[in-house]
Amino acid sequence: MNVQKTNNTKEKVRQLQRKLYLTAKSNVKRRFHAMYDKIYRDDILQEAWKRVKANRGSGGIDGITIENVTCYGEQRLLNEIAETLKMGGYRPLPVRRTYIPKNDGKGSKRPLGTPVIKDRIVQMATKIVIEPVFEADFKDCSYGFRPKRNAHMALDKIYEEGTKGNALWVIDADIKDYFGNINHEKLMLLVEQRICDRRVLKLIKCWLRAGIMEEGEYQKTDKGAPQGGVISPLLSNIYLHYFDYIWEKNYRHIGTLVRYADDFVILCKRNNHARVALNIVHQIMNKLELTLHEEKAKLVDMYFGKEGFDFLGFHNRFKRGRTKEWKWYWDLYQEPSPKAMQKMRDNIKLVFKYPSRLLLSIKDMVKILNPRIRGMKNYYGRLYSYEQLRKIDYYIIRKLNIWYNRKRQIGRKINRINDWRKVYYNEGLLTLAVSRMLKIEEYRKAVCRKTARTV
Repeated sequence: MNVQKTNNTKEKVRQLQRKLYLTAKSNVKRRFHAMYDKIYRDDILQEAWKRVKANRGSGGIDGITIENVTCYGEQRLLNEIAETLKMGGYRPLPVRRTYIPKNDGKGSKRPLGTPVIKDRIVQMATKIVIEPVFEADFKDCSYGFRPKRNAHMALDKIYEEGTKGNALWVIDADIKDYFGNINHEKLMLLVEQRICDRRVLKLIKCWLRAGIMEEGEYQKTDKGAPQGGVISPLLSNIYLHYFDYIWEKNYRHIGTLVRYADDFVILCKRNNHARVALNIVHQIMNKLELTLHEEKAKLVDMYFGKEGFDFLGFHNRFKRGRTKEWKWYWDLYQEPSPKAMQKMRDNIKLVFKYPSRLLLSIKDMVKILNPRIRGMKNYYGRLYSYEQLRKIDYYIIRKLNIWYNRKRQIGRKINRINDWRKVYYNEGLLTLAVSRMLKIEEYRKAVCRKTARTV
């Protein structure tokens, strides 16, 4: 298959990726050897820079930012990177270690590793080239950090299995410090199953062993992949693909695996199947030199709504309802979890944090709030989210009322909230709770093409 000539850079990249994907899909044992020269192709570097620029982010240990690159000259930098890769003189710099708070309620922090802009461009170019090869191998049970796949598709799969009665016992598990415990040697063995170009393999090894710079001190990295690197999500999926492959090949009859990065659930129909599945998961994780989070890994009894589990910001639990014919049925409700509710409140609270916002008008505040509301609605606006999202709508109105009372210097008293609600909505304020407008039967048919089980 020859790549057709085109002047469109993005189309050129897509044609190359399509060719690599189809070739890898047609022969599962083929190893690709001529990959390095494609990384420094001008169209690949151009597309890599566009994606890095779109992701924004801060600079690495050299202090160079996206704005500095724009001033320096984008094409000039890409030409220098291409020349360095051709001559074999490229060496990555250590990543800058920073910490962000976790949403676990314990005040713990998550370590991030930020590469320099130059390394990000090369990593993105490498990812563009090799990702289609591994995408041809990845299983359908994996949904995280993959093109044309997202968290909603994972939730839809859980809902589909739940309506079939295959999620009465669930293993809810999380891998402890996954990105920090990836074994480099085993990861490279998995990469070498598809890539045999020594220069590409050398690039990946250099990124894994580049080290960390924290508070001016250099630290070696004998294991793990820096969470925050461009290519780290792909490498993490390659490493856990072994888990997906073993499960789908040998243990698929026990339960359905749904994995999003290092978070996964296994949906089983019987208690004994779930207990066997948990033992199997421990054995596979031991081979990968990984451990499950003891506090988060648990066996959930979903029968008749006894228990539920949180996954990707949603609480999953069976609840009973009635059809139009007044027949009882059990359906899997997916509502925003308590942590997600608190996260949404904190997101809204940030808007009213600064005293300077008292100088703004209602219309200006609505313009600030609407992008946040739209983002939360796009993710949390699922079938059974109406009641929870209505609480967030009330919280937004309440915060707006407090803000407006302070603006008028009449204290924080909440008065005439229903009257002012109309004023805010007339100014264009969006609402979160719109899921009730969806017809339940239409949603079920769209997700699993069947209605809920009646009892």
